[in-house]
Amino acid sequence: MANTIKHLGVVDNIEGVHLKVKILQATACATCSAKGFCTSTGGKEKFVDVIDKDASSYQVGEQVMIEGETFMGMVALLLAFVLPFVLLIATLFIFMIWMGNELYAGVFSLGILIPYYYLLWLQRDRLKYRLAFTITPIKQLTI
Repeated sequence: MANTIKHLGVVDNIEGVHLKVKILQATACATCSAKGFCTSTGGKEKFVDVIDKDASSYQVGEQVMIEGETFMGMVALLLAFVLPFVLLIATLFIFMIWMGNELYAGVFSLGILIPYYYLLWLQRDRLKYRLAFTITPIKQLTI
């Protein structure tokens, strides 16, 4: 398994050190030889925010390669889904033992997620730089 995720994209917007890159997220059947006869769509356009100190060296409409580590996806998955699930289940059992009432235990264990996601939201700027894609220009061939 490769340790990097690469996508070909086009610079859509530049604001300071922030670039918005448009990528085409292809479905698995996008390379199928029978896709012309199929009614499923070939993919969706997605926008990825990239932070680069040399953002002024890029131009809107320029083709670029964005690259990230698979580790970033695993950390994001862990923070957004796995840890909250574990927290929810653990607090549910603790509140059920402590209170003895399933309804209140369920409500309080769901309420525990509010401070968790609030703390995650407070760390958004730190996470934005830690879980960031890098950008590389694609050299155009001139004939």
